[in-house]
Amino acid sequence: MAYSCYITFPTTYFAIRAESLLKKEAYSFKMVPVPRSISSSCGTALRCECKDLSALKEFLLQNELELEAYYKLEEIGLRVPNVEELHFDE
Repeated sequence: MAYSCYITFPTTYFAIRAESLLKKEAYSFKMVPVPRSISSSCGTALRCECKDLSALKEFLLQNELELEAYYKLEEIGLRVPNVEELHFDE
């Protein structure tokens, strides 16, 4: 099974700022529309490999970005993916 992890943001401003900061770094990521299985509202999310999620989270928080939530989605084609909201100990 293939999984991708997602970081969501409270506003589009923070998503755009995150993309700008991360383009200058060596992280592998892609900005994508928030998957419907996470939220039906409009918005932008950061998609990354799950092994990189903690490092991306720490980098963004160190740069004073507000993050909303973290998700792990199973990529299963056109079927509704399995979604798991991830929680980090602060």
